[in-house]
Amino acid sequence: MKTWRRLAIPYLIWGSCMLLLPMLLIVFYSIVQPGNEVTTFSFTLNSYVRFFTDPNFLMILWRSLSVALKTTALCLLIGYPIAYWISRCSKKTQNLMILLITLPMWINMLVRTYAWIGLLSEGGPISIVLGWFGIHNVEILYTETAVLIGMVYNYLPFMVLQIHASLTKMDPSLVEAASDLGASPFQTFWRVIFPLSVPGVISGITLVFLPAISAFFIPKLLGGGGWFLIGNVIENQFITVGEWNFGSAISVIMALIMMLLMGLVRRADRKGAKEAKA
Repeated sequence: MKTWRRLAIPYLIWGSCMLLLPMLLIVFYSIVQPGNEVTTFSFTLNSYVRFFTDPNFLMILWRSLSVALKTTALCLLIGYPIAYWISRCSKKTQNLMILLITLPMWINMLVRTYAWIGLLSEGGPISIVLGWFGIHNVEILYTETAVLIGMVYNYLPFMVLQIHASLTKMDPSLVEAASDLGASPFQTFWRVIFPLSVPGVISGITLVFLPAISAFFIPKLLGGGGWFLIGNVIENQFITVGEWNFGSAISVIMALIMMLLMGLVRRADRKGAKEAKA
């Protein structure tokens, strides 16, 4: 047993170097004065104070949370019926549908987002289709609607796959028993199917919300300069402005927010599991 543990040491060292050290470096940059050297530095919390005292950054943070929540809600509303319908199909059809859902993910997300610029632009396919129904001169590109479309399109498969995995693990006899006991289709869904699929719903919410709140190139490409989210601020601080200390502070703040949200989600998951067992 000791031999197997020793074999894991190189992987632990590699993981620490690739994951832990960069995170510690970000934390270090966030609490030191700008322009300090590694050997001579002074600690400060000015970067954090600057973020929480500037209403512009707080507004961008709120906008990012709002867009992430809307994206997650839309993915849940669209993804759950799709996952439920797929789970009711035959095994062969399920495999085919899952392949069709994951097929776009084989293409780089940046390329897929660029494709939406052409689809949403004036005179594009979507504009032409809307014109057939008498809807003209509708600007979609570079609006919140375009950002949400890009977000939902890119993150919807994560929601569908997680919910589908929970639904396929469900014992079909439970649904039959509910029907035999006189439950209506809605009662069967609300009291049997949905509670059993909650772990998949929570996993899907986590996989959608966390990347959505920190996305930067989707709002940059589809939202233009009018939809600047917190991910764009971090990118701008590191690449354009060169204020690594302030960008690191924002990164730490977002990491703490994500850890808090993940903790709440896990707590809700454990609570739901206990209620299901009861």
